[in-house]
Amino acid sequence: MGDTIGSMPREGQRAPSFHLPASSGRKVRLSDFGGKPVVLYFYPKDDTPGCTVEAKGFQATLGEFDRAGAVILGISGDSVDSHCRFAEKYVLTFLLLADEEHQAAQAYGVWVEKRRGDKTYWGIQRATFLIDSRGRIARVWPQVKPEGHAQDVLGAVKSLKSG
Repeated sequence: MGDTIGSMPREGQRAPSFHLPASSGRKVRLSDFGGKPVVLYFYPKDDTPGCTVEAKGFQATLGEFDRAGAVILGISGDSVDSHCRFAEKYVLTFLLLADEEHQAAQAYGVWVEKRRGDKTYWGIQRATFLIDSRGRIARVWPQVKPEGHAQDVLGAVKSLKSG
């Protein structure tokens, strides 16, 4: 990976705010979930292999996240229409947010230069942020492997509740 625009917030820092259109048809702000832990996961593209594995992992554990009082939000640069098709295809019931201008990705330091072969391009780095009930970054996973990731995040959410 090459350059990034913006730096990734660190644990203990206030989570950057955002106001993005969601797959629900409304605009969502981070502050809408005040008082609840928020799992904010950035992923490169709807309906691609790794992103599908990751989304299905969060959906499969959604009931446990709900019982822990946490909200899951997925963010990519795809459109709301793309998110709706992705959510419908895989029966995803948590919100997917459209960051088409990459403002949230830049604020969280995950809008990065990528390389595939001899081609470079800008895209979203797969990363997850656990935001505590006070709006602070509690945990950062800067480079996520999709398999088993939801379980790792769930463990961190549960330790927030007991900590």
